[in-house]
Amino acid sequence: MNIIKIVSIYDFFQKFPDEEAARLYLEKKRWNDSIVCPHCGSHKVSECKNHKPMPYRCKECRKHFSVRTGTVLEESRLPLKKWLLAIYMMTSSRKGIPSTQMAKELGITQKSAWFLAQRIREAWLNKQTEESSDSDKLDGEVEVDETFIGGKESNKHSKKKLRQGRGSVGKAVVIGIKQRNGEVVVKHAPDVTAKTLHGFIEDNVVVGATVYTDDFKSYRGLNKYNHLSVNHSVGEYVNQKAYTNGIESFWALLKRGYYGIYHFMSSKHLERYIQEFAFRHNTASWETMNFIDRTFEMMYGKHISYKELTN
Repeated sequence: MNIIKIVSIYDFFQKFPDEEAARLYLEKKRWNDSIVCPHCGSHKVSECKNHKPMPYRCKECRKHFSVRTGTVLEESRLPLKKWLLAIYMMTSSRKGIPSTQMAKELGITQKSAWFLAQRIREAWLNKQTEESSDSDKLDGEVEVDETFIGGKESNKHSKKKLRQGRGSVGKAVVIGIKQRNGEVVVKHAPDVTAKTLHGFIEDNVVVGATVYTDDFKSYRGLNKYNHLSVNHSVGEYVNQKAYTNGIESFWALLKRGYYGIYHFMSSKHLERYIQEFAFRHNTASWETMNFIDRTFEMMYGKHISYKELTN
């Protein structure tokens, strides 16, 4: 049995004692001792004296650059060591870490911590709108379910109540698919109609796979799949191999993060939060440094400004 190597906080600071160690580590991961200009792709690079205005200058296009250039770190003034520590905290906290706590740990403002965490989530964000090939889709046996995220209508201020009933009223819809003993795919959806649910399944599950759901009417008509269901309305939760306990366990963890850690996830940023939980679930078997390395790789070519997040 493979033993996952977990890096303790003590080990982390031993590995990255200062900013220079963090910079050299990220440069090694990005360029592997052969520095390439992110602007033009040239290998003709010179190192700047005192690393000002940036550590490197391209002899071809004459532009300055650093390991941050072309990533979500590009316009950040935070030390690279704090970026690495933030990624470490977000992977080691199973239910997530609030920006208030991250701010205390990193010695920065809550606003900076929130922006930092959102940029890391942006790197993890799955582009659900992109078409997937069959090799990227889930196969075998999968469980599909939907859940609702948000506070109860009865707990809301009078001015914010929709007065349209109880239950799911005023809550955001999240739909998910979990491969048995495998990965999770989730999405913030506009509704739970048959068109939405069927489209999500077809985008993420190979035709012919076995799909397990509950008896919700919108799942009817999945003719491209071997569809089996359990009837929750009569207290049936397991029918031989048909059950949705796996995806429901994921929902339970997501909601513990919602109620116990974040307390609120706005519809505007909900997609980033749920992808955070999905990415952490799908990489649970990775070693800590592999998780950090992969996160940094996913930051290439991505950028999001504070104005874009808050506009």
